[in-house]
Amino acid sequence: MPKLDDATLSAIFGLPPKAAIAYMQKKGFAITWNWQEMIDEAHARAATVAKVMRMDILQDIRDAWENAAIEGTTFEAFRDSLTPILQAKGWWGRPLVKNPDGVSEPALLGSPHRLETIYRTNLQSAYMAGRYHAMNESTDTHPYWMYVAVMDSRTRPAHRAMNGKVFRADDPIWDTFYPPNGFQCRCRVRPISEYRLKKNGLTVASSSGNLVTRHEAIGQNSGNPVEARRTGMVVDGIFCAPDAGFNYNPGKDWYTPFKEKS
Repeated sequence: MPKLDDATLSAIFGLPPKAAIAYMQKKGFAITWNWQEMIDEAHARAATVAKVMRMDILQDIRDAWENAAIEGTTFEAFRDSLTPILQAKGWWGRPLVKNPDGVSEPALLGSPHRLETIYRTNLQSAYMAGRYHAMNESTDTHPYWMYVAVMDSRTRPAHRAMNGKVFRADDPIWDTFYPPNGFQCRCRVRPISEYRLKKNGLTVASSSGNLVTRHEAIGQNSGNPVEARRTGMVVDGIFCAPDAGFNYNPGKDWYTPFKEKS
């Protein structure tokens, strides 16, 4: 799985924008057992960690990632401060735990790998929500947006195919294919002015009439099958859509209320 390198993390989290922190602080809470219980745009409205069934533990984790954003904390510092708190409260390892149906099952609770996923996913989503807010404020001078992927051996094929593609800022492709588009996604979106568009000879693509929504089985929730939507378009023969569970723009649902309040 592609991972954000330390230099990228430093650039993203070193000086967090006000909007990114507001995005994190505005969220409510949601208790979930399986990650399939809350996917897509629901993550823009509530903070959750699968198999955290106590509000105090969820608050501990949320406080830690909010402080990491505000203070520019490294993952190592985040992990080292949070780990003893979670261990003291018993949320660690892979014990037998009763699920919401009262059945005991082995459950992966806290671990260094899980904390890394929690840290990177939540801070990346917050940064991108803040980025979306800032880019929407400048569409009069930068009406086009370019998808930018980190082009190396770890890049997902769909993200590679989208690299360098330019769409209008109001193109519906951005409603779903706006980073992060999966766990450990390293992509970003760059605003482009009319001048830069013409100077660099860039072509503006359009998703009009090309968007397709596919449904993918992602497991079960309380015995019921769960499907995830994946909305995207075919580019160079590749279906370019977010990974299951990421079929949303982290800042879009949240952007209008923030704009009205600010």
